[in-house]
Formats: sequence, structure tokens, C-alpha cells
Amino acid sequence: MSVESRLSSIRQARGIAAAELARRVGVSRQTIYAIESGSYVPNTSVALRLARELEVSVEDLFALEDSADSPRPRSVKATLLGPAQGASSRPVRLTRIRDRWIGSPAESIPYYLPEADGIAALPGKRGLATVQVIGPDESMAKRLVIAGCDPAIGLLARMTERASGVDVVAAPASSRQALDWMKRGMIHIAGSHLEDPATGEFNLPHLRRLMPDEDLSVVTFARWEAGFVVARGNPLGIRRAGDLAQSRVRFINREPGSGSRALLDSLLSKAGVPGEGIQGYDRLAAGHMAAAWAVAAGAADCCLATPSAARAFSLDFVPLREERFDFAVPREFLDLPAVRCFFDVLQRASLRRKLESLAGYDASQTGRLLAPGPAGTNR
Repeated sequence: MSVESRLSSIRQARGIAAAELARRVGVSRQTIYAIESGSYVPNTSVALRLARELEVSVEDLFALEDSADSPRPRSVKATLLGPAQGASSRPVRLTRIRDRWIGSPAESIPYYLPEADGIAALPGKRGLATVQVIGPDESMAKRLVIAGCDPAIGLLARMTERASGVDVVAAPASSRQALDWMKRGMIHIAGSHLEDPATGEFNLPHLRRLMPDEDLSVVTFARWEAGFVVARGNPLGIRRAGDLAQSRVRFINREPGSGSRALLDSLLSKAGVPGEGIQGYDRLAAGHMAAAWAVAAGAADCCLATPSAARAFSLDFVPLREERFDFAVPREFLDLPAVRCFFDVLQRASLRRKLESLAGYDASQTGRLLAPGPAGTNR
């Protein structure tokens, strides 16, 4: 048996903010969110104080949920990560963040069906979708959601899972999309490699502008060289942005908001080459791996991606410039056991060895804390 928490709906019906209820009861706001998500069952004293403040009985707040007697499948309302376009239903993985369910698309890969908790209909108002839950389990309320485009996030996710015992959901997203989701409270950790054109600094200027008053911890994941991914031997001799204007070169681009797209546009501008002069400029791939796969499959001759994507498909890589990929975490999530484990894994020599040998990254600064407080006060 597990305990079903009705604290969130009752608190919201009373019009009481989580922080205010936490103050009245004498616990942290994170504790209130953990109780509401079902990842933490309060002791008798806290349960009684919650019931007194909300003027309900303890039985109104909490109930035993017998999985054997519960009807299946059940449904939940979830905010979906990712675009609304696509099929009328899609498999998703569910995570409880703050007081709402978040659905991350469970993308399939060649040969294998994706791991999923339920099937979501296309989202309606405010991005909410009804998810028919296939097999609810306790881990859904405790998962850690990391969004970003670095292919090596998968390595970090698996190491964090083994060390913490908590499922990690890696949500594919461009850098700008990941930061926007973090601002909206839809993920725990956002990854980014956005350069500020005015200063040449990566990520911190964008965080200052996007969330000037937010208390964030920002830590470096790795440094890499962004560059062209081409077939073995680089048969078309692609070395610089101007080479993409050749009529025989089929390019595949990244989505707007990605660091790779911003770099390409900057390089084309300096070379005096308009985007419409590139065959395939409007063909988009969602992520470094998807872009590199198009080259490996012969659907394109070139893309702009990371060396890890090139290595994954045994392709050649033409380096263009060095970039830094960082993770940002709101302070309210820092006390979560999975987040603490995430930071611990970032310090491990075993992760650095994998980043260097498998991804081709510079891991000398991996785990370096750039901003332990508000994003605008520490560089």
C-alpha cells in the first residue's frame, strides 16, 4: 500500500500558497511540495498540524491506496514538454514537480519501444494533456528531470541513477527551451551552451536576463568544440561556413533557440552567405544526435554538432570553436536527494574519463561551480 496525498488540491482550494502553509506548519516549502507529490509521507505531528491549518481531518488529506484494488488505467492531467504537433497520442514519462504532473515524451529509437508511464492526448489549454497511466509506480513522484541537448547527458543520467536509485528523465530540448522550462518550473535542471554575443561569455548572461531575481546554482558540465559533422574522409571538403553554399552540399540544420543554430547563423553572417543560399537550411533536426544520424544515414552531407555526436556514428568532425555547456539548478531543488547526488556525480573522476574518452570533451572544469547564488551576482 502507498499513501495518496490530497494536500495540493485542498491547499489550492483554500487559496493558500505552499510557502505560507509551510510557515504556519513549521516546515520548509520543499517539504510541502514533497508531501504533495507523494515522495514524502509526513509524521503524525506534521500531518495533524496540516489538518488543523487547513481545517480538515487527517483522513481528508491522506488515504491508503491499495494498488490491487485501484482501477487501471487511471488518468492524470499533465503539462507536456515539447511541441504539440504530432500524432493524436504519444507515450510519455511522468514526473511530479512542485504541485503538478509533467509529461516528457518517451521518444522511440531504432528497434526498441520506449520506456513510458502512459499515453498522452494532444495538449489543450495551457499545454495540459490527459495522460492514461499504464502502470503507475512510486518512482514517478521522485524522478529528476534534466533538459538539454548535450548527448552526454545520457552518461550523467545513468551514473546518477545508479548512485541515487532515483529515475532520471533526460528531456531533449534546445538550450533556450531548457532555460524556459526551468523558468516555468517544469524541470529540475536545465543545460545550456548559449554564447552572449556582446561578451563572448556562455550561459551566465542569458540566465541573468531570463531570471534576474532567481537564486540559482550554475555548474559546468564540459567544454567541447562545436563543428561540422561530415562523412568519413570529408568527401566534399567542407571546412568553413562558405563551403555550405556549394550546390552539391545537402545540409541539415538545428531548430531555432539551439546553440548550434545561433553559431551557424553567426558564421554565415560573417561569411556573407544568406541562409536561403544553403541547401537544407530549413530542414531541421531536433538535437545533435538526430542531426548526426541524418549524415550517417546519407540523408544529409553535413550538420553542425558536437564531437560526441560524430563519434557515436563514426563520422568525421571539423572543429570550428570551443563552447561551454553548463547546468543551472533553482535553489528550491538543491535539497532533493537526487539533485545532491547529481552534483556528487559531477565531481567524479569516472565521469570525467567517460566524457573525455567517449564524447571527446574537455572535462578539466567538470563540476566547477560558477554561480552558487543568484545568477546575476556571481561569475
